[in-house]
Amino acid sequence: MARLLIVEDEKNLAKGMKFNFELEGYDVDVVGDGLEAVAQLTPSPSDPGVRYDLVILDVMLPGIDGFAVADRMRKAGNFVPILMLTAKSLPADVVHGLEAGADDYLAKPFDLPVLLARVKGLLRRRDWARGEPAPLEAARIGEAEVDFRNFQVRSGETVFPLTLLEAMLLKLLVQNVGRVVSKGEILEKVWNVSADTQTRAVDNFIVRLRRYLEPDPRYPRHLITVRGAGYRLAAKAE
Repeated sequence: MARLLIVEDEKNLAKGMKFNFELEGYDVDVVGDGLEAVAQLTPSPSDPGVRYDLVILDVMLPGIDGFAVADRMRKAGNFVPILMLTAKSLPADVVHGLEAGADDYLAKPFDLPVLLARVKGLLRRRDWARGEPAPLEAARIGEAEVDFRNFQVRSGETVFPLTLLEAMLLKLLVQNVGRVVSKGEILEKVWNVSADTQTRAVDNFIVRLRRYLEPDPRYPRHLITVRGAGYRLAAKAE
């Protein structure tokens, strides 16, 4: 089973989550401080640390908050899926978490079965993005090679790691190559939020993917914006 890290400063809640996840067969570690979480999740070359399959990350933490933890993880090259726990469920808070690098969110208070389902769902989404059990494990877009199993794009001599959401978005576009995919469809299938959610997250992710795929991101030839409709992937340059 997967190895989880719970980052939660409410000791009783953290203890209860650990107990129940271990009953489900997961291997679980717990930390209660944002800076301690960063130390666990941003290993140095000389100390690779523990590999986790998923992080359950509370927003309100001593030291630094969950948004900062997620941001530092991503900047350090750790792209493990993050389920963010937040005391607020307003769209702005959800979007803030997603844009900070979270892959899913859950508002407090929550029911244990919902938490378990969200974790299982994220791990399934990770496997889907890697090509399990679907046959799509790799794709070629122009001069770039996409490896969905290892979450990376190789362009020339440069390798770009992908987050779970970047890989899911790219795989959705690859599976629909040549077809316009609306922002609403992307929000529902990749972000698991309502199609009418007001956010620039999709646009920001497209900008990032263009940096990996396009010879000149200012003039995209593969990830094409169709104004008022969505985005279309062209495997060969247009």
